[in-house]
Amino acid sequence: MKRLLINQLNRWTAVAAGFTLFCALPAFAADPGAGGLDVVKVRDNFYMIAGGGGNIGVNIGPDGIVLVNAGSAAASDQVLAELKKLTELPIRYIIDTDAGPDFVGGNLKLGRAGLTVMNGHTGAEILAHESVLTRMSARNANPSYPGDAWPTEGFQPLRHAFRMNAEGIEVFHLPAAHSDADSVVLFRKSDVVVTGDIMDTTRFPIIDTANGGTIQGEIDALNKVIELTIAPIPYIYKEVGTYVIPGHGRLCEQMEVVDYRDMVVIVRDAVAELIKQGKTLDQIQAAHPALAYETRYGREPGVTNSFVEAIYKGLTSKK
Repeated sequence: MKRLLINQLNRWTAVAAGFTLFCALPAFAADPGAGGLDVVKVRDNFYMIAGGGGNIGVNIGPDGIVLVNAGSAAASDQVLAELKKLTELPIRYIIDTDAGPDFVGGNLKLGRAGLTVMNGHTGAEILAHESVLTRMSARNANPSYPGDAWPTEGFQPLRHAFRMNAEGIEVFHLPAAHSDADSVVLFRKSDVVVTGDIMDTTRFPIIDTANGGTIQGEIDALNKVIELTIAPIPYIYKEVGTYVIPGHGRLCEQMEVVDYRDMVVIVRDAVAELIKQGKTLDQIQAAHPALAYETRYGREPGVTNSFVEAIYKGLTSKK
């Protein structure tokens, strides 16, 4: 029995290694749009638009377009132009994964350009967890948004599900992760997950402690994304698994989410050990607990220190 378990472990280790080496992601569009946007074909009916703020997921089907995030306000015209190249169908839904301006800034123009599923109304439905609506409609919201940019449909439970384009679409609110207003979106038929800023392949996660973000919530959220994805095993050479569209950066698969989660856990544990030794925040920063990952995720000025500080605050705050 022991030999059998060892053989099984070795087999799955080889599978994972093969998956990492041989899985192939779709290529970027050959010619980015005039606005510098990149359009990535994820599936026959699914695209990712990058370069206009946060990444935008685009699901196209007989009912129209379902967008996950709307990018920045400055990129709205370019995003609309790219959508016109893909289909003449209207935008029916915009799903906001959080309240950041690089995700909701385009709500106004893209929403107005769409067509609701309800007869007699113009504009696309804008769906988000109620925490996004609360943030955007606050009297002191910075930046401030006109009412037409706010979500038209807010949900309260941790899971909201509906059907469009012959897809089961599930929106999961993941509280206290990057902030208190994060959601991830799963498209069941297309087998695509859109994460928002819970995952960012260009940098360490930004834990917005001022708006309810926590390091443990971030780890829990990444674990949820992993739970929603499927690896392409046992036929790792034949097809891909679940695609993951992060908030920023390149298209991913399950193992890359696992690697990102492991990085967060490793840095969290390193900071925890230094706290246990009685180190102050300044001493912990000087020890560079994220050094092994800084060349990959810490190239943006200040992002490493902000990440370490958020971990420190999370681990030392009184429960």
